[in-house]
Amino acid sequence: QVQLVESGGGLVQPGGSLRLSCAASGFAFSSYVMKWYRQAPGEERELVASISGAGGSTNYADSVKGRFTISRDNAKKTVSLQMNSLKSEDTAIYYCNLVRNRYDYWGQGTQVTVSS
Repeated sequence: QVQLVESGGGLVQPGGSLRLSCAASGFAFSSYVMKWYRQAPGEERELVASISGAGGSTNYADSVKGRFTISRDNAKKTVSLQMNSLKSEDTAIYYCNLVRNRYDYWGQGTQVTVSS
């Protein structure tokens, strides 16, 4: 069965960096677009970044462009999100996402808190 397991969240000061990882299993990883979403308290879940199956195409929310980088390692079946120049408004639970056969699969999420 599909499993997505996020890791790497934590508490970081404004201006700092974190690297999130998502370990995937149970499907043909390299065949699918992978996405990172986030959800702040009281807010809707929003798309942060996506990456094509081969990794050659990426897209970002305007709010993170130039600060976040999504990447993947198809041999290890992992997708990562490098987050630099973090701001307080980046505080949220970050989720890894797969859409397969029109069904959304989610990981359990990893908390990112940006605070001094």
